[in-house]
Amino acid sequence: MLLSVAALAVLVSLVLVVHPLHDAASAALHGDTGRLRTQLRDQGGWGIVVLLAVVLAHAAIPDPAEIPTAAAGFVYGFWVALPMMMLMWLVSALVTYAVGRYGARSLLHRLFGEQRFGRAQAAVLRGGAPALVAARLVPVVPFSLTGFVAGAARVPLVRFAWTTVVGFLPLTTVVTLLGSRLESLSLSDPLLYAALLPVLALLLAAKPLARHMREPEAE
Repeated sequence: MLLSVAALAVLVSLVLVVHPLHDAASAALHGDTGRLRTQLRDQGGWGIVVLLAVVLAHAAIPDPAEIPTAAAGFVYGFWVALPMMMLMWLVSALVTYAVGRYGARSLLHRLFGEQRFGRAQAAVLRGGAPALVAARLVPVVPFSLTGFVAGAARVPLVRFAWTTVVGFLPLTTVVTLLGSRLESLSLSDPLLYAALLPVLALLLAAKPLARHMREPEAE
């Protein structure tokens, strides 16, 4: 029952102990995109393994998801990085789902707060697939919390997977594109504003959407 929690603990331990993984995770945690890009390039083909470890460790280490995504765009280019990062984030999401479904709920309550976890679970159960997509589209709840809650709420695995892909694709596309153009991007580049407009729209939608998802159903 606790196998998924143990596997996640082993992964985090490896990230803390193995030097390249630790350095990459530290760069991501501190928002240092430049250092992470350098480390990925220095690792050559192993850079993809390092990147995967950082993304999987995100299930337990709350580093900004945009950092490894932007770094991947810069190092591997948009067309390679986008499908690669979507696959990695899907795997990371499935890890959090497994922990939520088969792990110790008391541990999750201690990590996120029992009331907060309960509110998020109620929102997922009440809102169905649209709520899951919304949670990925805008920062209503942290990436890992969405998976933990969906797993604990016994959301069907297929529904959880496709809503993760659909909801996380827009922001991942924008961040990967910006990362791939970091060397040539300037304030006069129309691409910068074209990419930031949807991000701004998502941020503006976050607060009212979060308030709507917290509202209880009418009796």
